[in-house]
Amino acid sequence: MATDLLKGRSKETHRRSERVPAEIPAALLPDDASIAMERTRLRLPENLPLDEWCRIGDRILSISDSSAWWIGDWLAFGQQQYRDRYQRAMRETMLDYQTLRNYVWVAKKFAPSRRREKLTFQHHMEVAGLPEEQQNHWLDFAERFKWSRNELRRQIKASTAPDEITPRTGEVELSLRLAENRVRRWEEAAQQSNKSLTDWISAVLDSAA
Repeated sequence: MATDLLKGRSKETHRRSERVPAEIPAALLPDDASIAMERTRLRLPENLPLDEWCRIGDRILSISDSSAWWIGDWLAFGQQQYRDRYQRAMRETMLDYQTLRNYVWVAKKFAPSRRREKLTFQHHMEVAGLPEEQQNHWLDFAERFKWSRNELRRQIKASTAPDEITPRTGEVELSLRLAENRVRRWEEAAQQSNKSLTDWISAVLDSAA
């Protein structure tokens, strides 16, 4: 019986190797043998459950985001080891020079220990030009409030607007000093409503008025 089981596993491994190109690492393959990840195609079974479909999407997005870090680290390594690295990299990846420069620039701005797994490469790119303390500050907020890349950009832009600019007609600026535990409760409520803290406060006050 054990021999039959081993034969069955061997056949299954052989089938998977036949339908998957060699360039896709085994660790990235789905567990389900009916799902095929090929170089130019993703084949899914018709009866695929929703939760499995979502899980596959998360894995694909994770691989896509990780590849930017990998290319950046790969180029940074090449910078120390090889000449003409960008010409070679452009031939190997078919990416343009500026894209490769962006990848390596962000990778060198963030040591692996400072990279946030819950945020995308694009989040890090948004703050890469800031001093390290401000990088950490904005990434902390983006991670806490689950900001998209665009929301992070909007928040940074709003915070760096010149002080002399006056509010638009009909707007009033408010400054509040609150206990930290109170702010945390509000932040949690805002997250549950999928809103920024400012939008959540405005909605609560509007409903109470």
